Amino acid sequence: MGKIAFVFPGQGAQYVGMAKDLYENSVEAKEMIQMADDAVGVKLSEILFNGPEEALKQTENTQPAIFLHSVLLNSLMRNAGADMTAGHSLGEYSALVAAGAIQFLDALRLVRTRGCAMQKAGTIYPGTMAAVIGMAPEKLQEVCLQASEAGIVQCANFNSPGQIVISGSVDGVRKAMELAKASGAKLVKELVVSGAFHSPLMQPATDELKEKLDSTPIYDAKIPVYANVTAKPETKKEEIKDLLLKQLNAPVRWEETIVNMISDGADEFIEIGPGKVLQGLIKRINPSVKCSGIDKFSDLERYL
Repeated sequence: MGKIAFVFPGQGAQYVGMAKDLYENSVEAKEMIQMADDAVGVKLSEILFNGPEEALKQTENTQPAIFLHSVLLNSLMRNAGADMTAGHSLGEYSALVAAGAIQFLDALRLVRTRGCAMQKAGTIYPGTMAAVIGMAPEKLQEVCLQASEAGIVQCANFNSPGQIVISGSVDGVRKAMELAKASGAKLVKELVVSGAFHSPLMQPATDELKEKLDSTPIYDAKIPVYANVTAKPETKKEEIKDLLLKQLNAPVRWEETIVNMISDGADEFIEIGPGKVLQGLIKRINPSVKCSGIDKFSDLERYL
């Protein structure tokens, strides 16, 4: 019997109007959204439903917004029975809530702290990120090594075959972009981000997040959560906490994560939250597994 995996999107999947239909169609969603507004002391719902996009794009808002949308959907799916779960970067927090390792409001406060801390780290150590298409990971790692004479740069997201994101200081990333083009990358594109996520430049955010994590109750996960840092299934609370901290400076090993989930029996992936980014990546990693998404209330009704 094949296994079902729930996957949760990260930053970049947001859009204005998220979760509005959930709020309008479900009393439970409405209550959870009101609780979320109170818990973070910001009218998150206002930003989710009406934007403006500028506000939604601020990391400190984007992260809790996507998290909230994903967790609402997962909660409304009841015991829809995932056998395993994973999330891309920020999405790992949604996955941990789905697996029972962190309570909803505790995780929301963590995510808000993480978003604020990452945004702040981006002003302390300005950096950027770029997508590199059509280059082998080993080759791109070499390129980053060469480019690091100009400034910090490393691979940040191994998303799918031939799609890798690099991250670091502006000089380091731009030098690596140049070298990657010269070494035969198909496409190199700088991303609009507020900092060098998943690179050593996120160290100030790690320090801030550690404080918050230390005071947050974390439990053993009820189902395996495949961590970004190791691409392996984790269930122990000590490990989970440790990996959430490391995650800010370490690459997201998404391709490996999906490959491992499939080899552990997953043959159906359901992306829960805004957009279709992860479905696209999973199809590129392995076209033979079943892939679908739940984003709107109508998707939820169909599923249930």
